[in-house]
Amino acid sequence: MRLVDSHHHVWDLALRDQEWITGDALAPLRRDFTLADLEPEARAAGVSATVLVQTVTVAEETPEFLALAAASDLVAGVVGWTDLTAPDVADTLAGLRELPGGDLLVGIRHQVQAEPDPRWLLRPEVIRGLAALDRAGLAYDLVVLPHHLPAATRAAALLPGLTFVLDHLGKPAIARGERHAWTRDVRALAALPNTSCKLSGMVTEAAWDTWTISDLRPYTDTVLDAFGPDRLMFGSDWPVCTLAATSYAQVLDTALELTSGLTPPERTQVFAGTADRAYGLNNRSR
Repeated sequence: MRLVDSHHHVWDLALRDQEWITGDALAPLRRDFTLADLEPEARAAGVSATVLVQTVTVAEETPEFLALAAASDLVAGVVGWTDLTAPDVADTLAGLRELPGGDLLVGIRHQVQAEPDPRWLLRPEVIRGLAALDRAGLAYDLVVLPHHLPAATRAAALLPGLTFVLDHLGKPAIARGERHAWTRDVRALAALPNTSCKLSGMVTEAAWDTWTISDLRPYTDTVLDAFGPDRLMFGSDWPVCTLAATSYAQVLDTALELTSGLTPPERTQVFAGTADRAYGLNNRSR
């Protein structure tokens, strides 16, 4: 079975600080994580293509990621960042497409999880920026907390031509076992056909040192039922996942176990087909 990792990061602290890496709990992430670090682990796990995803709200990061992708045999797409509220966002997107690796730009992401306004996605200037993504044929990654889901659903309804990809299941509070409100709101998002969801980030939302497959299964089962396998995609969230997992392989093996009840064609969708469609990976040249 072909394996695509739809969500991972890299960073070089000599090039740029990662200001979000603070405190003792995140200390293991305060070092460089490069494609050279990832590739042996991904290849050993059988992964043949990945999507490199934005980490910081800095315009310079996206061109850097595109150049990395252009030089890589592993990275098949980049989800970058640009200011969606800027009046010239369409021109900026066109400019990114002209850069080395620009044909590998597949989506844009903003750290909505850090926005205090739960309706940030519905601001007129944001909707205008999202419409520019739609016209450019790009996807939009939703990195949100559960309380942002209603606004995400409304935005997706307003822009039915734009593919919205929910990162990390919307970050439910797995460690606390909270599901009721998240289940309601994630099902409302999934009811829209232009949405999909990443089976990613669960181990770091669970209790890092004690999580089990059983802790994750109710959340996986919910998104599998809500989105279906053809709108669900595997993502490792490497290297953030290393806070709660012993290895890249453990994260992949966990996802495989959580989806073991699916048919082979359904698993093919979760582990390759959905990412290919949502991001148009097969349409990008290598």
